[in-house]
Amino acid sequence: MGGEMVERLLIIDDEEMFVKGLKLSLEEEGFEVDAAYDGEEGLEKVRIGNYDLVILDIMLPKMDGFSVCREIRTFSNIPIIMLTARGDDVDRIVGIEIGADDYLAKPFNTRE
Repeated sequence: MGGEMVERLLIIDDEEMFVKGLKLSLEEEGFEVDAAYDGEEGLEKVRIGNYDLVILDIMLPKMDGFSVCREIRTFSNIPIIMLTARGDDVDRIVGIEIGADDYLAKPFNTRE
């Protein structure tokens, strides 16, 4: 991201209460935050939106996060942070190998 301020974020996660809390925390820090609740909706929003960062869950309805990440990488270099309850090493390695820029396991502190 080269020291640039990330301003517009997209959270792709099917856990509505989690998204609501994360969105509120990020908005309090001055970010504009949008959300999608399944993989297909998230992918479509990335295609038509002008986001600076995607926060992407792995376990999503309609299209899993790994597939969403792979597809995004066919048309964009937008930074992607994989965020998931599946925090084992294999998932982390796969996430990075398919194009994610970072990987955080849930639960996490929003100050991370």
